[in-house]
Amino acid sequence: MTYVVTEACIRCKYMDCVEVCPVDCFYVGENMLVIHPDECIDCGVCEPECPAEAILPDTEERAAQWVEFNRKYAQSWPNITRKGEPPPDADDWKGKEGKMAFFSEKPGHP
Repeated sequence: MTYVVTEACIRCKYMDCVEVCPVDCFYVGENMLVIHPDECIDCGVCEPECPAEAILPDTEERAAQWVEFNRKYAQSWPNITRKGEPPPDADDWKGKEGKMAFFSEKPGHP
């Protein structure tokens, strides 16, 4: 089992989860984070820290599709180990549906 970041993170990118991860398995894109599924130790401490409720265990049906997505971008985006500033409009995007249309493949800055 692993945890994954889902579409709910797009344009929110709060990064509270990064601070609590004991194995530093978060990777940062321009407008979202991902978890490297091969590095995650399944501790679950990140899940309750996410204000956007974007982190789920891969055992949940709606999370299964995100495992390979997270793996793909974790292999090309930089690792992030400290919380940064979320986008100024993060709260405006929290809870919105259909955010995949706004996804950016560009790497972020740790």
